[in-house]
Parts: sequence; C-alpha cells; structure tokens
Amino acid sequence: RAGPAFQYLLVQKMGAQKNVGLIQLNRPQALNALCEGLMAELRQALEAMESDPQVGAIVLTGSEKAFAGRMGASPHPKNSGGDWCPTALPFAAGADIKEMQNKTFQECYNSGFLAGWDKVSVVRKPIIAAVNGYALGGGCELAMMCDIIYAGEKAQFGQPEILLGTIPGAGGTQRLTRAVGKSLAMEMVLTGDRISA
Repeated sequence: RAGPAFQYLLVQKMGAQKNVGLIQLNRPQALNALCEGLMAELRQALEAMESDPQVGAIVLTGSEKAFAGRMGASPHPKNSGGDWCPTALPFAAGADIKEMQNKTFQECYNSGFLAGWDKVSVVRKPIIAAVNGYALGGGCELAMMCDIIYAGEKAQFGQPEILLGTIPGAGGTQRLTRAVGKSLAMEMVLTGDRISA
C-alpha cells in the first residue's frame, strides 16, 4: 500500500517488483463521479507515487462496482492469460454534477474550482488510463490527461456537457481535438455523442 488510507481511492503497488503504482477510483455509489474530495485524494496519491523511487509507472483505473452488471465481480479480474487485467474495470462517469449544480460562475472562478485537475498531466512518471466502461465528461478529460489510454472493448468516451448547457471545463476541448481530430472532437462536444474504443 502506498501512502495514507483514502476514502475514494484504492492505492497499491503491483507487479513482481512492486514498481507499478495502481490508483483505482472507488466511488461506485456515484459511478466514480469526480467530486472535490476524490480529486484531492488523487492529487495526494499521485504525489506519493511520483516521490516513490520504487514506482516506475502509474495505472489509473475505475472500480468494479461502479456500473450495473459489475456487482459481485472479482476485485482482481483476470484476462485469458491469468494475469491481473486493469481494463476489466470501468473508469469514471464524469464530474460530480450534484456537487457543482448550485455553484455560480463567480464561486467556481474565485475558488479555483478546477485548479488541481491538471496534476495528472504534470506528473513526470508515465500514467496509463485503463478504461473499460464509461469515461464521460470529467472522466474522459481525466483519461486524456494520462500519457496512454488503454481501452477495453466496453470503453465509451464522451463529452456530454452540452446536454447540460455547458462545455468541457478541464481542458477537454483542447485535448480531445489533439486526440481524435477537429471534426470528431467538434461532433462529440457539440452533440454529446459518445465513441467506443
């Protein structure tokens, strides 16, 4: 186990040499919605992994109980070769809308609402997003901040903020354009449509 106990994350070191940091989002009752508490813990876990000389790379994934049909699944899914497989876990359904809905623009702006979200993109060690479920809104933005996205067959990516009358707020429009090109990025952002892996 790396670092302190967390409320919204499961953090451990994996591999024969314990040199892969695994950070698993663990807020299944809210579909791993990215609340302020979860994001603060994620920054703390990333800082611990980055300062740990034993850790060479970090895998960021979701929890097995986040979505329907995953209840009762093994906490350590296996692939056909018998090894632990991070893409058997869903990712994040997006930002916590309930937490955000009563905040005004001025409150968000003055409090630095998304200030810490970029921590993933500035960690010096490689971060791999292992996605096999919904990565929507903030979840998609979080995955795009990682150096590599390893997407399973059930992965769904989208920026549905337009359906709530807003646009991606944590760099999603810029990163999505670089990842999928201008036309598909505009279609996804302006319609809220999802794409699969």
